[in-house]
Amino acid sequence: MNGILNAASELVDPNVSKNPDKTAIYYRNEKISYGALQEGINRFGKLLAQTGVRPGERLIIALPDSPAFFYAFLGSIRHGAWPVPLSPALSRTGYDFIVQDAGAVALVTRTDCSAAQASGSTLRHRFYVDTPEYAAGITQASPELAPHPSRETDIAFMLYSSGSTGNPKGVPHRHRDMVATADTYARQVLDATETDRFFSVAKLFFAFGLGNSLSFPLRAGASVILNPDPPTPPDILNMIGQYRPTLFFAVPTIYNMLLKTMETESLDTGALRLCVSAGEALPADLFHDWKRLTGVEILDGIGSTEALHIFLSNRAGQVRPGTSGTPVPGWETKVVDENGRAVPPGTLGRLWIRGDATAPHYWNRPEKTRETMREEGWLDTGDVYIQTPGTEGAFVFQGRGDDMFKVDANWVSPIRVEAVLREHPAVLECAVSHRRLEGLAKPLALVVLRPGFEGNPKLVGTLRRHVLANLPAYMCPVQIDFVQGLPKTETGKVQRFRLKKD
Repeated sequence: MNGILNAASELVDPNVSKNPDKTAIYYRNEKISYGALQEGINRFGKLLAQTGVRPGERLIIALPDSPAFFYAFLGSIRHGAWPVPLSPALSRTGYDFIVQDAGAVALVTRTDCSAAQASGSTLRHRFYVDTPEYAAGITQASPELAPHPSRETDIAFMLYSSGSTGNPKGVPHRHRDMVATADTYARQVLDATETDRFFSVAKLFFAFGLGNSLSFPLRAGASVILNPDPPTPPDILNMIGQYRPTLFFAVPTIYNMLLKTMETESLDTGALRLCVSAGEALPADLFHDWKRLTGVEILDGIGSTEALHIFLSNRAGQVRPGTSGTPVPGWETKVVDENGRAVPPGTLGRLWIRGDATAPHYWNRPEKTRETMREEGWLDTGDVYIQTPGTEGAFVFQGRGDDMFKVDANWVSPIRVEAVLREHPAVLECAVSHRRLEGLAKPLALVVLRPGFEGNPKLVGTLRRHVLANLPAYMCPVQIDFVQGLPKTETGKVQRFRLKKD
């Protein structure tokens, strides 16, 4: 099937027909109705057409989470152009690289953002949303815009991966992809309806945040709460109390920070019905502490930029702490060996997935495309998993394929070692990698201590004995360093490549 489908029209227009006055967006002191949202989208798309941006051309969007982002992102798609959302905090060098790599013809940002200075040989148009000129252009543009007659498999937008070990990669997604993730994960796992209010700490320029704050609430006819500022625990707790979301999305690092804050501050969680975690595996103790303190479950899952959102997830009332759950409806999974052959449950291997929302290729990266996008629609996630035995065995994350390492011919999973270390009362956070000793790989641990504990040789010995009591000797770190913090990406993921000491 390859019918006509414009994602912007599909996500917004039915809600306008049904209830144009329903609040779509809560933003600071503003309430944006579905009718006003559609008008803003149409005006931006018209502005692009009048400026000379053509369907199929790319434009960079570097904006904080705001109604302006919605207008630019969905207005581009409705017009047929490809929006490329990027972090407003990216470096000038980062913007220049992506502008050139994407062949972007337009830039949408603010004058106080470093993106305003971005350059590239293809860049023809600049829209600064905080200027009178932009406001006048939007006001003069028509509020009527027929959606571009896109096919469901045509490219609608492009995301860029984090590029933690090199230059970021462009990941194009089709018009059907946002609809597919909303109809599978949001509808069938979260049971999202028009009565929900979504609040995501992950920002809109991430695949995780784009689903949480844009495609999921719009597809359900629900409302979303937007926070343009960098997230801090007090601000997050205040917004939960003020706006009373029913669905909350964050990464494990944020949940850990919130728990520490909530030890001294109260939180009204009366409206929350579910919380979601992704980005990294959620430690079982974090799940239990959160459930004990709030009474609300965290559904841990895993997704990727290539898959657009979560494809493995726990289910409400059936959470298996310490696992990524089971496949989301609409997704197929298999764990394979180094030759791509499926392995039985209980066996370690690479996770491959297949579903309607996977990216068809990488932008300008044919070799990486061949390496990741396999035959018959399978995508190699690069994640190492074990599926527990049973007809509905849960998937247990072991680490990224390039994070795993062998000690004495045995595979070491950094995730497993970290989980054991975190069980010790002295450990707040930790990360495990490896170093070379006499040419051989040996485990290395970086540990952030809880207040009241002192990092010294005695504690090193205590932590090593704790690991040895719970894991094979080859997994025990030969070196434990105490640090003030761990290197992390904007999403809260630990940058493990910065930990290795080869």
